[in-house]
Amino acid sequence: MTSTDTGGHRLFAALYDRLSAPVERAVLGPRRAELVGPLTGTVLDVGAGTGANLPHFRAAERVVATEPDPAMRRRLTERVRAAAVPVAVGDAGAERLPHPDGAFDAVVFTLVLCTVGDPARALAEAYRVLRPGGRLVALEHVRGSGRHARLQRRLDPLWTRMMAGCHLDRDTGAAIRAAGFRIEHEERFTVEPSWNPTSSVLQLTGSR
Repeated sequence: MTSTDTGGHRLFAALYDRLSAPVERAVLGPRRAELVGPLTGTVLDVGAGTGANLPHFRAAERVVATEPDPAMRRRLTERVRAAAVPVAVGDAGAERLPHPDGAFDAVVFTLVLCTVGDPARALAEAYRVLRPGGRLVALEHVRGSGRHARLQRRLDPLWTRMMAGCHLDRDTGAAIRAAGFRIEHEERFTVEPSWNPTSSVLQLTGSR
């Protein structure tokens, strides 16, 4: 999640965990665990939101969870003590990371590339701070196909205003490839109900 702390975003942050709880339990939580649980070394969790990934880190030496939105970051900070690994919280945005080249063994994007203003810049920054051979993992809702893609395109302007900058129709897989990452595994799946504008989801692992 990347945004500014407007009144609407405070409300969004307050409701986010409650609204997403059912799909987190049924679908996204297990997939977060599959992606981030095995990561080792120093890990950067970009746009960490309210900290949904934190319970799933098991093998990391240290996690840096960065979240620029103050309302989301307050909730993220509250969850740090329950994490199984050391976690440091930062306020950097995805497009400008205050870390040296090659500082991280892994970079994580989960439900964040839909909100950044410049996904290409964010991915370039991730590539820069990731060490050669380091891991990239992503879990993102993306542009669907056919009728679903047309619905996303029509809804996107209103959705973006209502949902704290979230875009519905980004081709995140293509953006990750364009940033130079090597794709090792890519899976697209549907989160029910299929008519939901965010039902098309990409799970991806790769490396620099």
